[in-house]
Amino acid sequence: MNTSQGQSHLQHQHPNSEGRHNDDAALTDFLASLMDYTPTIPDELVEHYLAKSGFQCPDVRLTRLIAVSTQKFIADVATEALHQCKARQSAVGKDKRDKQQKDKRLILTMEDLSKVLHEYGVNVKHQEYFADSPSAGLDPASREE
Repeated sequence: MNTSQGQSHLQHQHPNSEGRHNDDAALTDFLASLMDYTPTIPDELVEHYLAKSGFQCPDVRLTRLIAVSTQKFIADVATEALHQCKARQSAVGKDKRDKQQKDKRLILTMEDLSKVLHEYGVNVKHQEYFADSPSAGLDPASREE
């Protein structure tokens, strides 16, 4: 076996050793950057739910990594629910659409949210409820009758 064949053979045994080193360095840098980052979801809240599920870890970087992951998940769900809401409203009949053009507010429904969460593997069951008046369920002091 000549020298070039031997080097080629060694490269095939560990083809990703340089790539793995770069990945490890990037991961180390990312974890270090979490120490300086303040996530939207507070550490205490993440720690509370982790403890409720039986998980405890003194490393704040892991807590923040979970907070960032949760934040990303919520943002993805909210974005998809917005698309679902827009698609639902664009499917409304033309006469209703003309009326909605005046009122450009988008209304997120539980159906929109449930569909998106189902795509992410989260099943939401909500109890149906009926109100006999628009003020049903409000504080008696705040009712306008």
